[in-house]
Amino acid sequence: MEEFLIVDGYNIIGAWPELQKLKDTDLEAARDKLIHMLAEYQSFSGMKVYLVFDAYKVPGLGKKYLQSRLRVLYTKEKETADELIEKLVTRLMGRRKQIYVATSDMIEQHVIFGKGALRLPAGELLVKLQQSQKELQVKLREEIPSNRNTFDNNLKKDVKDLFEKWRRGK
Repeated sequence: MEEFLIVDGYNIIGAWPELQKLKDTDLEAARDKLIHMLAEYQSFSGMKVYLVFDAYKVPGLGKKYLQSRLRVLYTKEKETADELIEKLVTRLMGRRKQIYVATSDMIEQHVIFGKGALRLPAGELLVKLQQSQKELQVKLREEIPSNRNTFDNNLKKDVKDLFEKWRRGK
């Protein structure tokens, strides 16, 4: 089954304490941090992630681009993030597909649920990201051999003893 995650960017930034704090001083840095976190999550989870930012008050056409294989979308003029998310859900819906929408906007959760997508509150998404980071760290630790001195392991005992004498100055 193919899985998709559509994220309401500014809603998540406003809901996660670390990003909320960062947003107060540097909105672009908060966006970049969210993009980085979701790109890592996408790589680890195998889900296709769409990150939607509301550009409702910004004149012009919406923008779409890939950053670290993450699909980042900005709405067009006079289009809300909720409208774009609903269009994406409708477009992506199909057999053998599961769509999750990450937002804490209750009205939007009800709308997308009615279209067949599953809702994922901001807090739950944060927990999923943190879990995937922990799992990745464990996996990396398992792949790194605990005995790192491979040269030493390949020496014969008499050669090791000789080197040890030299090291100790004997």
